[in-house]
Amino acid sequence: MYPYQIHIWHEGKELNEESSFYNVVYNILIDRWTKSCTPLHCLAHSLNPRYYCLEWLQGAPNRVPPHKDEEICIERNKCLRRYFSDSKERLMATKEFVRFSGAEDVFGQFGCLQNRWDLEPKEWWIMYGPSAPLLQNLALKLLSQPSSSSCCERNWSTYSFIHSMKRNKINPKRAEDLVFVHTNLRLLSRQSSKYNEGETRMWDIGGDRAEPFDGAGTLEVSSLSLDEPELEAVIFTDGQGNNEISTIQV
Repeated sequence: MYPYQIHIWHEGKELNEESSFYNVVYNILIDRWTKSCTPLHCLAHSLNPRYYCLEWLQGAPNRVPPHKDEEICIERNKCLRRYFSDSKERLMATKEFVRFSGAEDVFGQFGCLQNRWDLEPKEWWIMYGPSAPLLQNLALKLLSQPSSSSCCERNWSTYSFIHSMKRNKINPKRAEDLVFVHTNLRLLSRQSSKYNEGETRMWDIGGDRAEPFDGAGTLEVSSLSLDEPELEAVIFTDGQGNNEISTIQV
């Protein structure tokens, strides 16, 4: 029974009747898919060996392998063009993907095909990926990423540290600037020798777990100031003389 038939059955309607409840659920799913269908997600999907297995393809009637899905292919190719800026290197990566998705050469061996489903994607690429070094390196980076909201949680933690009960009159633009500066200062601080020694050793690790006191945002494990002249003086460049991140006056 298809999802639409299930909703109709629960609502007591005929198959040819309109289901407002189904439309709401369907639109939520489409919005979620659209939000997650980015070039990077599509590339990760294309490099997951499990999505080429019969066990996965037979799990639903409309499933196709990633290299036969037009939308996935378009977004994946966008990501490859961005990641491999050199045309020769991109061509090599493309040929490696053709061999991988088409199960050619080493990728067509019995053990390699059988273990597409049995092994975890990272394990599979470690075991059978050396013949495609560009794809192997990329797959290990993408498929080793855990599904986690830690980045969002860290940003919210920083925001709550800045915008508190006693600082609730800060306008959104100023709060955004302070979060930006604070986040970059903590990244810059990791380049300092003090980050690995002394009382402030790895201060930002403990800082994420600390709660603000008196609503003013004082960290439990360290006394962090947003005014760090030495770090603010550091300017990142993109290698061509263009400033990427510079001091922001707030």
